Amino acid sequence: MFEIGFSELLVVGIVALLVLGPERLPVAARTLGRGLGQARRAMHALRTQVEREIELPDLDSAPLQRLEQEIRQGIRPKAEPANDAATVAVPKENAS
Repeated sequence: MFEIGFSELLVVGIVALLVLGPERLPVAARTLGRGLGQARRAMHALRTQVEREIELPDLDSAPLQRLEQEIRQGIRPKAEPANDAATVAVPKENAS
């Protein structure tokens, strides 16, 4: 994957030994190994889930289309006016 050879690994190991020291190097290697293992398991779980989703049979879209049409019909505004202009503006006679 990364195409790292033995010489590159040896250099990384020597630098890690110099930076961390012989006391902390095993703990760091163990932590790194656990992290890589968790990442590998997560990627495997994600891959299996995606493959499972791809293999699902196609859903019948007819009920979904009917539901969409019903929703769209319910949203359409009515063409009828709500109130007649003559009934809204009723003049008051001498309202003193």
